[in-house]
Amino acid sequence: MDLATLIGIVGAFGIVTTAIFLGGSFGQFIDVPSVLIVVGGGLAATLIRFQLSDIAAAFVTGFKVALAGKNANPRDLITEISNLGEIVRKSGPLGLENVDVSDPVLAKGVQYIADGYELEFIRESMERERDLQLSRLSEGKRVFKALGDSAPAFGMIGTLVGLVQMLANMDDPAAIGPSMAVALLTTLYGALISNILCLPLVDKLDAKFDVDDLNQTLIIDGVCQIRESKSPALIKEMLIAYLPDKLRAELADAA
Repeated sequence: MDLATLIGIVGAFGIVTTAIFLGGSFGQFIDVPSVLIVVGGGLAATLIRFQLSDIAAAFVTGFKVALAGKNANPRDLITEISNLGEIVRKSGPLGLENVDVSDPVLAKGVQYIADGYELEFIRESMERERDLQLSRLSEGKRVFKALGDSAPAFGMIGTLVGLVQMLANMDDPAAIGPSMAVALLTTLYGALISNILCLPLVDKLDAKFDVDDLNQTLIIDGVCQIRESKSPALIKEMLIAYLPDKLRAELADAA
């Protein structure tokens, strides 16, 4: 589990909840009509933009990414790929049959090599899987961005609804309070949903997109070079190009 995500969500809601308790009753901040306007309206607007299956897939992808652990380190991947190249150089492709591989994408590529598939098939198959994975992440970003945009918008709609109700009942003091609560709480709910859940998940998915794009492209190039029986030193030298300058120097020193 990604500890930063957990700390961020718990911390954000904890700070808001603590501020509410210090200032008064928590029950004052619970309003069913406001929840219906913001949550129901936001989901309805998102359903208009996307298919139901896309929204369901986006929620699964989003929460998987939010709760996932650390991503693979490109430096470690390069070292592992170089070691696999050494195995192939000494024992041939069949030497990869019982090798433990840390990354599932790399493991699939290694299995392709061990099974004797042609280079063109390996590259096309792995690039297709990478592109589909990136497409899922991109679609997830779009869905959560839509939710993040809709929640504050429906919060503002709820504010207008509450103000209209309040102004229409100025002669009834008992109706002013509930109407004003709807007006203010919908804005609060919209801001919380957007800024604590939806928009941070958009950034999380965006970061995951960049990491997966880099790592999987690196793996594809490495697997193809192993399939071409290139030397481990050459494989490492070619893959180092994926690293920033600082990590390149560290990997070169380690070698």
